[in-house]
Amino acid sequence: MKALLEQIGIRKGVLLLLAGICLIVLSIPHSSGKKEEEEKAESVQTQDLTAQNLEQRLVQTLSKVEGVGAVRVMITLKSSKEAVVNKDTPYEEEEEKDGDSEKKSVSRQEETVLVEEDGESVPYVVKELEPEIEGVVVIAQGGQNATVQKNITEAVTALFDVPAHKVKVLKMEDGS
Repeated sequence: MKALLEQIGIRKGVLLLLAGICLIVLSIPHSSGKKEEEEKAESVQTQDLTAQNLEQRLVQTLSKVEGVGAVRVMITLKSSKEAVVNKDTPYEEEEEKDGDSEKKSVSRQEETVLVEEDGESVPYVVKELEPEIEGVVVIAQGGQNATVQKNITEAVTALFDVPAHKVKVLKMEDGS
């Protein structure tokens, strides 16, 4: 090593070492905070399944089906989106003996698990439950046709996992 250093010179050796360090630092993958925020916002948008969003997507899908024609859709939800948070449930058991009798007491406490996020303590969300669909009404130009009604009902039940009796297909009024 010493012979190599003498051969290329100390200055050149230090420059080569610095150049190598620079290459290593530049090759490390990194992402900007702005890009991460944009990706997070995009994933939230794609996962946001509000009734209005579902209605728009269903209209786009059904309007492409043969015989359906123009379509209007109304979806009702049982509840809104729900976040299930992690709970810590420690408990204590105590036994007391009084002569022949024995008493047991159990005390339980439930606390929400908190995590630090952007300097704030927020509940730790285990999963998010999408809202459950209560019913769907589809108003279509071809709604009087039994085959079209059957196709629409089957599509809605397949997409949203709702029973057929909660899907109503109606004929659209002329001029609407």
